[in-house]
Amino acid sequence: MLFKLTEKDGLWKKIRNHVGTTVEHPVSQATREIRSRISDEGVKRSVSVCPYCAVGCSTLVYHRDGRIIDIEGNPDSPINAGTLCPKGSATFGMHVSPYRWTKVRYRRPYSSEWEDLTLEEALDMIADRLKKTRDETWQDRDEDGKKLNRSKAVASIGGATIDNEENYLITKLFHTMGFTRITNQARI
Repeated sequence: MLFKLTEKDGLWKKIRNHVGTTVEHPVSQATREIRSRISDEGVKRSVSVCPYCAVGCSTLVYHRDGRIIDIEGNPDSPINAGTLCPKGSATFGMHVSPYRWTKVRYRRPYSSEWEDLTLEEALDMIADRLKKTRDETWQDRDEDGKKLNRSKAVASIGGATIDNEENYLITKLFHTMGFTRITNQARI
């Protein structure tokens, strides 16, 4: 055998002597001491779900003092086993981008200007309009007395980013507003 790994200094001594280098180790001490930022003191890890499609890939979100440090796939997830698609891999960038809107933007009817609203103002406006529409268009029963509990002017439109938990909350919201599930049943 050309190199004996059982010698005192092993293979690195043989290579160092052969190449003629005087470096003790190929990787500097400073480089060997580098640790990832997610292993710093005070960094917490939370399990979350990717915000994009409805697959529900699990992510690990590393954060400290209210700031996200890194997001990666969760290797313990039976859904994605630690992998993320390109969009899921870009989740960190979405959260920390300086171009991300962090305020509610609103353009009043017939206005050409946008204005910033607080989240509380925007939610109050939505709630007021929803209640007004529900009250004005509510149908308790049809002309035959069949229970309806509906408003044809209020609806929920979903999208690919809505997961089971969000659908559950939307259903709870509609039930809280008095809506019931309508089924078409044949009359006997």
